[in-house]
Amino acid sequence: MTANPNDNSNYALAKLRAYIRTKHLAKDGRLPTERAFAETFNVGRRSIRRALEVLEAEGLIWRRQGAGTFVGEKPDDWSTQVTEMVASTDIMEIMEVRLRIEPQLAQLAAMRAKPAEVERMRALVKKTGESTDADAKELWDGSLHRQIAQSAGNKLFLSIFDVVNRIRQDDAWQSIRELARRSGTNGKASFEQHVAIVDAIADRDPARAGEAMRQHLLMHQERLIRATSLGFQEEKAAGDGAVKSMDEADNPLTPAS
Repeated sequence: MTANPNDNSNYALAKLRAYIRTKHLAKDGRLPTERAFAETFNVGRRSIRRALEVLEAEGLIWRRQGAGTFVGEKPDDWSTQVTEMVASTDIMEIMEVRLRIEPQLAQLAAMRAKPAEVERMRALVKKTGESTDADAKELWDGSLHRQIAQSAGNKLFLSIFDVVNRIRQDDAWQSIRELARRSGTNGKASFEQHVAIVDAIADRDPARAGEAMRQHLLMHQERLIRATSLGFQEEKAAGDGAVKSMDEADNPLTPAS
């Protein structure tokens, strides 16, 4: 039997490098299996495996047992933990944490914020108030709250804030946010609260800044509770309607509307 002249690890490595450079990859960066590469490049799986080991050592790919091989640097354990937290945290838990850290961040910002940072806060408040698109308003709102957290001058606090913010911004909460937008009638109140928070920070009044932030978050907590309750009622009403329609369909004596 004639040996395949291309069945060697160097050839496999060159083909894999070229494949990665083309960037014809899955959305999540996952690479095909060793078997698929072996068939595509007409080389043995051992050659593919050795080439992949070289790419992994170079930091060009990473592998997770049971999940596959991915292009790029391996995520750190903290990123993985955050992803898991996104999947297991509900919106009320997020609000509980925000109520306990953001008033303190506002207090620290009142003591430490630089004049240029206060001006950025005022610009972000204005952007939030002027936005007519709900997504844009939420984007500017998030930027304002992060600027306050950053101006607090505490890196550990900022890291905690960023974790909470990452969870809060995940697509999993999109439907809840949409419900809150539809049920919310407090756009003006939210804007005025933002102004009050920044004014207190500018006046170097930590107690007032912290309380203004607390009142702001309490309002949003109430709004989310109302929105999630509304969503439950809508789902229940839809379910009751479906059951009623099925009952009517099963009952030939049901009068027509």
